[in-house]
Order: sequence, then C-alpha cells, then structure tokens
Amino acid sequence: MNEQPPLQALYPFLHGGAKDRASENAALLESVRQKANHHADVFRRFFAANGQVVVDAAATLATAYRNGGTLFTMGNGGSSCDAAHVAVEFLHPVTAGRQALGAVNLVNDTAMLSAVGNDVGFGHVFVRQLLAQGRKGDCLMGISTSGNSANLLRAFSTAGEMGIATIGLAGGTGGEMARAGLDHCLLVPDDSIHRVQEVHVAIYHILWDLVHTLLADGRWAAGLERPERLERQR
Repeated sequence: MNEQPPLQALYPFLHGGAKDRASENAALLESVRQKANHHADVFRRFFAANGQVVVDAAATLATAYRNGGTLFTMGNGGSSCDAAHVAVEFLHPVTAGRQALGAVNLVNDTAMLSAVGNDVGFGHVFVRQLLAQGRKGDCLMGISTSGNSANLLRAFSTAGEMGIATIGLAGGTGGEMARAGLDHCLLVPDDSIHRVQEVHVAIYHILWDLVHTLLADGRWAAGLERPERLERQR
C-alpha cells in the first residue's frame, strides 16, 4: 500500500490534476480558520488551568530580582529564539517607566557553545556557563516544546544544586522536564509544536509584566544606580 507524502496528506487539495481555484482558496481559508481556532482553544485552556502557576513563577522571579539576582535563559532551536526574546524583554523593556532587569541568554555565545559542545559534549553547553556565572538566588528559565532536551535538564539539575530557582516552559506531556522537580513547570498540553510555541510567547510576556507589577513598590528609581549586589561582574 502506497502512503501519501506528508504534505499531500496534510493538504490534499494542493496535489493532483487540474485545480479549481475557488475550491482551493476555500480549502485554504478553512485551514486558516481551523488553525486560528486551535490556537485560541489551546491558549484558553492553558491559562484557565494554570493562571496560579504563572503568578507563582512570576513571584519567584520577582524575588530573585528583588534580592539582586539575575535571570538566565536557555533553549534549543526555535526555543533558543524564545530564550533570546525573554532576555531582551527584561534587559530592554519596551514599556516606558519599566526598569531594565538583568538577564543572560545562555544561547548567545556561539564560541562558547561550539567550544563546550566540541570538547565536552552538547549536553554541557548550558551547565558550564551556569557554573561560571550563576549565583545562589538567581533564576534559570528553560524552554523546550518536548521537555526532553538533555542539555536543559542537566542545567536545571545543576541550578538546583546551586540554589538557583528554576522555571521550565514545556509542551505535550512535559517529558522529563515535568518530572525533574523544577520550582515551576509551565506545561502547554498540546501536540502541535506551533501552538505550544505560540502559548510560550504569551507566557513569558505575561511573566515579564507580572514581575514588574510585583516589583513596583520597590523598583529602583529612574536614573539611580542599582544596588551594588546587582553590579557584580559575570
């Protein structure tokens, strides 16, 4: 029995003989509608079930900042882009009046990643940086759609040993991340990587906003130097 190629199975109306333009366009519009509805459904279900988890994670991160800590972020592939996005949000707030907060994207240094990956193994690329730069009271956020990224899991384990708070964003069943004993695991229970990633973006944007809300009463005044503890060299 011949199996259809993957794309043909997903979009049968794009394959075969002569196409009816109107029918093809109607099918594409239906695909858009279904994907948008799926996105909205996954979005609603996650936040309806996990609002308190998000608030608790924000409180942990706010406490780290209040005590002079730094946020470290990590991820692979598309999630590495999310890790970079999170760090930029905290370092360079786009909302007027929001204080810049320390964040280090552990995916950023390609020389470090390739050196450690080549010499020791890719599973150590985040651990090595965390050991060098992390301090007790910091916070580590890792993003993985599967929850099974070995280099994230190794770094989370190291963070726990160092007294660094851990926040994980995962999808599907959460994989090993859901069983790793993190302080907070924000799990989007859906099989679509795209829908999971879309909700992850919303999660860390909301976390960013909640952290600033929680810090509002003790936020450093504009133009003033941050406390000496926050100026430590990394």
